[in-house]
Amino acid sequence: MSTTSRTRRPSAARRRAGDRRRTALGAAAALLVVAVGAGAWATTRAGDATSAQALLHDDTRLGTVELNVTDLDAQRAFYGDVLGLDVLEETDGTVALGADDEVLVRLVRTSDALPAPDDAGLYHSALLYPDEASLAAVLRRVAAQAPASYQGASDHTVSQAFYFADPEGNGVELYVDRPRSGWTWEDGRVRMGSTALDPGAFVAQHATDQPRRAPTVGHVHLQVGDLDDARRFYVDTLGFAVTSEVDGALFMAAGGYHHHLATNTWRTRGAGPRRTASGLGSFRVLLPTAAKVDAVAERLALAGHDVQRDGTGLTVDDPWGNTVSVAAAPSRAA
Repeated sequence: MSTTSRTRRPSAARRRAGDRRRTALGAAAALLVVAVGAGAWATTRAGDATSAQALLHDDTRLGTVELNVTDLDAQRAFYGDVLGLDVLEETDGTVALGADDEVLVRLVRTSDALPAPDDAGLYHSALLYPDEASLAAVLRRVAAQAPASYQGASDHTVSQAFYFADPEGNGVELYVDRPRSGWTWEDGRVRMGSTALDPGAFVAQHATDQPRRAPTVGHVHLQVGDLDDARRFYVDTLGFAVTSEVDGALFMAAGGYHHHLATNTWRTRGAGPRRTASGLGSFRVLLPTAAKVDAVAERLALAGHDVQRDGTGLTVDDPWGNTVSVAAAPSRAA
């Protein structure tokens, strides 16, 4: 990641961490007893029920999210002990956690200050669970071990989502999709909502004693300085398709998914390059073949971006210094 225009801001980091803790503590008692969220996201376009077409292959998915953290032990405990991810690799200064031998979150120790709320960077990373019972099991675990991390819950029509903050204020979404057959598409846009979701009712309805199934990285949501710049980089060049637009936010995906990537300017309108390396280190976009990676590299180079190649993969920074890694997906066991 480029370090241009980055300075340390410890006082802002402490204020941000304190604000996060107070917000989470105020909501903690609600984890299993109240509903959170209201409103709606819906397109006004009419048309046939077809999903948006992306330049990226339909089998595109997300891979590892790397976080630069100041307290490696606390973060390891949150993602491992609380969220239940397995420690797959560990060295001095780095911990890789995941499931089924796939690294979902990599933690890297840094001495940089935490980002301020108005810095571009990570809004949240999102773990997608394969079924409601698996998600309910994790929610029970978080309620027992880290209730202060809870920040809210919403029914997004296409999914049911629960929001948390890790010990350094990085947003984490835990969610489950509703069946694609029930999603509504209008002229290439998917209808999403944001209505009340009762965490207690969800857990009571879906919790079982069966072993939970492993999550994957479902999407990443960034806060950026300008949505037009985000569209030019992530849609026109990288190759995602726009799947939804709301005031101050852009949702993008490949393969007819509701979103693999989102960007918003709710707190960061006009933000320039990131001022600290802490928080999001990088996130990975996985394509089915090395040839598909080559096609992305060509588009990025033609658009004037500095692309770093590494074997069959590449890394590139977006306009705010968020590092995107694009690689061929490892084969999955049948």
